[in-house]
Amino acid sequence: MRGERVLLRPAEETDVDALVAILAEPDVARWWGENDGASVREELGTSFAIVVDGVVAGWLLVNEVRDPEYRHVAFDIALTSRLHGHGYGSESIRLAVRHFVERGHHRFTIDPAMDNERAIRCYRAVGFKPVGVMRRYERLPGRADWHDGLLMDLLANEFSAP
Repeated sequence: MRGERVLLRPAEETDVDALVAILAEPDVARWWGENDGASVREELGTSFAIVVDGVVAGWLLVNEVRDPEYRHVAFDIALTSRLHGHGYGSESIRLAVRHFVERGHHRFTIDPAMDNERAIRCYRAVGFKPVGVMRRYERLPGRADWHDGLLMDLLANEFSAP
């Protein structure tokens, strides 16, 4: 999938080192916790590398539910911190939503931490809407505290890509 500045392609073994490095950046690790090559490899088959200017710049994980009664797609995204705030994340998500709408999906979800304001702004820019707070939803590795998650969704008929 190619956008104006972003290429999404299936993530592969040769991306593992770059993805581990991105996930280790302090502004990314804050939300993703600790990751290593093994944890990244486990997700390769259900993810896309986000490529900017020929370089892996992020990771888009996809949970595609194909059950006809619950058909939808859930996303998680990590982007190198040097590109935060420049629209690369929203462009990546728009590309993925468009792709999965073409595959017949009508609903998309994403669930940032409640205090991840940058991510929430990004997802709102794509058209995601808050639908509920998941209280004490997750705990990052090595942390004792639980934090709330914001469940956001987007319906295909509400999506309009620039």
